[in-house]
Amino acid sequence: MSQDTSIEWTESTWNPVTGCTKVSEGCRNCYAERMALRLKAMGQTNYKNGFDVTLHEKMVDLPLKWKNPQTIFVNSMSDLFHELIPIEFIKRVFYTMEKAYWHHFQVLTKRSKRLAEISTMLRIPQNVWIGVSVENQETTHRINDLLSCPHQNLFLSLEPLLGPLRGLCLKNINWVIVGGESGPRARPMNESWVIDILRVCQESNTPFFFKQWGGTRKKKTGRVLLGRTWDQKPSVFDVSLKTPVGVS
Repeated sequence: MSQDTSIEWTESTWNPVTGCTKVSEGCRNCYAERMALRLKAMGQTNYKNGFDVTLHEKMVDLPLKWKNPQTIFVNSMSDLFHELIPIEFIKRVFYTMEKAYWHHFQVLTKRSKRLAEISTMLRIPQNVWIGVSVENQETTHRINDLLSCPHQNLFLSLEPLLGPLRGLCLKNINWVIVGGESGPRARPMNESWVIDILRVCQESNTPFFFKQWGGTRKKKTGRVLLGRTWDQKPSVFDVSLKTPVGVS
């Protein structure tokens, strides 16, 4: 059975690695850290190390067992390009994604420099989407690192959006996700920041997905922007992929 998730822009999660360390302001109130510590307290085996970076060998081949084609967020509880993850392990994860051609995979990182450094060493198949998280003007350099990756399916997660993004250029970016921070110490997101990004997406014909306003009660604040919800995705995600024979 796949790992179902409530994340609005994907369908399932797969965590061959858990745990991470903070690298920028977007990490301050990390939801994955809170969840990992909660799961450790509950006695979940994969979280016995809490939020320390931990490789899970038995999870590497898991998507090959999922018969139904789906969109899978890779390492929702970590960062695949963390400096403590050996490149050989990263290659194995990408090899699994290549073999599991009937799924779409989404790989998201804040460690764009390492992505840029090793991307040419990886076989990145067409069913994989590579993205970077950008939370404020200080982290927009991650976009240039992403664009240096020799791959066609690139996306941005502008979440948690903590400030305006001036001069945002979406050339060769295929999808943009925007969302506010949620949780007990959530920092506010200004509507004008979101509208400015929406305008750039519309001008560049880039699909725009608005995940949430966030806040301490994200269900109450909802997902409505300018009177509607925005669930735009690249059309490739709507394509029904063929289920392979013999997968159970």
